[in-house]
Amino acid sequence: MTSSASLEQLRRCQVAVDLGAARTRVYVKDVGLVVDQPSAAAVNTQTGALIAVGEFAERMTGRTPDYIRVVRPVSGGTVVDIDMAQRMLRHLLGDKLRRTLRRKPRLRAAVCTPHEADPLARRAATETMLGLGARRVELVDTLIAAAVGCGLPVERPEATMIIACGAATTQIAVLSLGAIVTAVRIPVGGEAIDHAIIQHLRQRHELVLPSQSVRPLRVAIAESGMGRAGVASTEIHGRDVATGLARSVTVDTAAVREAIHTPLTTVIDGIGKVLRTCPPDLVADLADQGIMMVGGSALLPGFDDMLRTATGVPVAIAERPDVCAVLGLGAMLEGRVEPMTLDQLSV
Repeated sequence: MTSSASLEQLRRCQVAVDLGAARTRVYVKDVGLVVDQPSAAAVNTQTGALIAVGEFAERMTGRTPDYIRVVRPVSGGTVVDIDMAQRMLRHLLGDKLRRTLRRKPRLRAAVCTPHEADPLARRAATETMLGLGARRVELVDTLIAAAVGCGLPVERPEATMIIACGAATTQIAVLSLGAIVTAVRIPVGGEAIDHAIIQHLRQRHELVLPSQSVRPLRVAIAESGMGRAGVASTEIHGRDVATGLARSVTVDTAAVREAIHTPLTTVIDGIGKVLRTCPPDLVADLADQGIMMVGGSALLPGFDDMLRTATGVPVAIAERPDVCAVLGLGAMLEGRVEPMTLDQLSV
């Protein structure tokens, strides 16, 4: 059974789950964060057997024989393969934790869902948890959960803006009095930025870059600063487009910054769209309150500087941006959220 979650209903839940496109996180009441693993599973396509999940499965990406396939059952915060999501969660939880949860006579679960998720997405999230033994599933808007998790004063009448930077999508919202005033969801996230880097290297250097090799470039950008016109460079290893042989090239990080500018500009356009539909009094509050960034992609070096320059308002990154949503749900489960007007937490 699914319902609109209230704080009272959430306090009755024993487990909170954040099923993200990049990572899956599980919070157990009175225990804390017990799972923080990549949302990936390796499957034997001949037998259907599950070979690996989480970190090990992600390391297998691009390195498997034909009969092994690495799948991602979650896309953009939406479960696209219910059966595989359930199998992945079972293995991530482990036998001991699953036995502990099964002892709960009426297990209740809280799950994060994207803002304005469609009925099919909500049903998929619900079915995933019901298949794991939950008797009741509460759906909570990711933006509300993340705002609570990073300590934003969402219950106050002043406006707060939050940007949830995920792997596949970016969600932008203005909150006041415990509710979302206006929000927008953009199909651009960390994966789009990685894709822009890979395409740049293919076109400029004729180099095919494995997805795992994007990280050194991100580190190089961090050292030179995305907002600065530095001349730093870094060496990247990949495969030559023409010969298929291994080759190394020296990449100018300034050119990489230019390559990822387009997807990041889309996020800035989304901020403008939210502000145009927001009441003037709340927009005025943001000049003092600023913008809070959460989500794993919020850690992209220099992203906050770029937003600060474009908007002219203070921009901060949450202390633990990647786990804000599940920690916010955990705070609600444990009753650490003060009573407020969060009567409609779900999407």
